[in-house]
Amino acid sequence: MMDNDAHGTLPADDAVRLQRLLPGPIDRVWRFLTEPSLRRQWLADGPFPDEDGAGFELTFRNNELTTADDPPPARYEKMATLAHSRGRLLACEPPHRLVITWDEDENGNGSEVTFDLQPDGDEVLLTLTHQRLPSRDALVSVASGWHTHLAVLRARLLDAAPPPFWRTYSRLESDYGSRIPGSRATD
Repeated sequence: MMDNDAHGTLPADDAVRLQRLLPGPIDRVWRFLTEPSLRRQWLADGPFPDEDGAGFELTFRNNELTTADDPPPARYEKMATLAHSRGRLLACEPPHRLVITWDEDENGNGSEVTFDLQPDGDEVLLTLTHQRLPSRDALVSVASGWHTHLAVLRARLLDAAPPPFWRTYSRLESDYGSRIPGSRATD
């Protein structure tokens, strides 16, 4: 049986992977990944383009994802109410695989996120891999962020109240900070 609150693993020095068993069917989970009105309930708003290689922008409003929450950590205050991330669609294979770049700069440099979906009875196994992260600090932040966002996604799919976003993120950031080795040369 899968622990839907398990910490992510590090499949490479620059990557984090999280797996979650989500309530299906797979087409519903796929819609929560790709349709802006559903995705904004757990992650960010903004349409994905229709063709591989095309750009997009995600708009984050993390303060609006949950209620009865703590304030964001000071270093995230400016990003808590409105933040943007540019990327490109690298692969889209409905309803099984979505690959995007993340936080691309003007030169097209950024990290890469892969969402793989696999039916498992009435549920769906989501494997999220975020790679090409530049530092240990980025690994800690990204692992904590995805862990928190996936908890919100799971709650939304269950039609349940999600855990408080910033309170959860802060706890997880401390957890991941103690779990992720600090010997990265790029720190």
